[in-house]
Amino acid sequence: MNTYGTNLKITIFGQSHAPAIGIVIDGFPAGMTVDTDALQCFLNRRAPGGTAYGTKRKEADIPEFIAGLRDGETCGAPITAIIRNTDARSSDYEALKDIPRPSHADYAAYVKFNGKNDVAGGGQFSGRLTAPLCVAGGLCLQLLKQRGIAVAAHILSIGNADNTPFDPVRPDFSALPTGKPPALNASAWKNMLAEIDDARKAGDSLGGVIECAATGLPAGLGNPMFEGMENKIAQVVFGIPAVKGIAFGSGFEGARMRGSENNDPYFMDGDAIRTKTNNHGGILGGITTGMPLIFRAVIKPTPSIAMEQDSVSLSRRENVKLSIRGRHDPCIVPRAIPCVEAAAAIAICDILLGNQPTIGE
Repeated sequence: MNTYGTNLKITIFGQSHAPAIGIVIDGFPAGMTVDTDALQCFLNRRAPGGTAYGTKRKEADIPEFIAGLRDGETCGAPITAIIRNTDARSSDYEALKDIPRPSHADYAAYVKFNGKNDVAGGGQFSGRLTAPLCVAGGLCLQLLKQRGIAVAAHILSIGNADNTPFDPVRPDFSALPTGKPPALNASAWKNMLAEIDDARKAGDSLGGVIECAATGLPAGLGNPMFEGMENKIAQVVFGIPAVKGIAFGSGFEGARMRGSENNDPYFMDGDAIRTKTNNHGGILGGITTGMPLIFRAVIKPTPSIAMEQDSVSLSRRENVKLSIRGRHDPCIVPRAIPCVEAAAAIAICDILLGNQPTIGE
C-alpha cells in the first residue's frame, strides 16, 4: 500500500492537512554525502505556491531529517524525513465530507474506509504526498549521478498544445531550460500556458503528458515477468495521484506499426552494441538494453474545479450540485515533472541496488 521496493524500500506517511507528511527510506547505501542545496532545489520545482498557474497554497517543503544521516552523510540506518504542513485550510473541504468530488478519490475512499476517510485536502490521496516521494527521488538522483546515470523529464503536451519530444536515441537534457517547467520548445510552452489560462478563467482544468528519459544505464538491469524495469517504474509512477497511463518507447503508437517499422535494428557502435532506433524505449523483456530508457506518463485534468458539477449527498442519498472551494491547480502537469523524475530514479535505484550492492562506494 504505502510501501514500495525490494532492495530500496520507501514508506510514505501523512495526509494533506496533517501536521506533517514524511517518508522512511530503508536500504539506502551508507557513505553518500547529501547535497542538501541540490535536494531543496529539486523539491522547490514541485512545491506549491510558486507560480501564477498553480495553487495558491504556499508550503516551504523543507525536509527535516530525523534519522539516517550523520554529519551530512547517509549512515546505513533508515532515512526518515518529515515535511511540516504550514498552510492548510481544512474548512474549505467541510462540504466534501458528504458530497464527493467527481473523478476524485473521495467516494472510493468513503466506501473503502467506512466513511472515516480524511477528505481535507484529499487526505492521503492528495498530490501533497508527492513531496516526500520527491525527497526519496532527490536522494536517488544524487546516487545515480555517481554512477553516471541521469534522469530528466519534460512536458510533452498540455491540453491541445504539443511540445517537441526527446530524441529517442540521444536525448539532450542540456536543451531543457532551467528556472521554469522544462519544455524543449519555448513557443510550445507559451501555447501551453495559454491553454492553462483559458481553463483557469473558465473555472476548469487541464491534463497532459510528461515524457521522462534516463541515460547512462548499462544493459542487463531488471528481470523478466513481474520484476521487469517497466513494472518497477510503473508501480511508482502510478503512486503519483492523477497518473492514468504510462507507455514505454513507441508505446501505443507501436500498435499502429508493422514489425518491420517498430523493430530496432542492432549495429556495432565501436565495441558497443546499440540499436539504430529506440522504439523499445531502452527495455526488452523487462531488462535494459543500454539504450536510453524513455517513457511517457498521462496526467488527468485536476478533478477539483470551480465549475458547478453533478454529485450526490452521501447522507441524504440524493442528487445534488457541487461547487468546490479551496486552492487547486488548474493544471498539475508542470508540478508533476519532478515527481515523475523521482519515481523513475527510485525504481532504477531499487533494481541497481539488487544488481550492484556496492553502488554507494
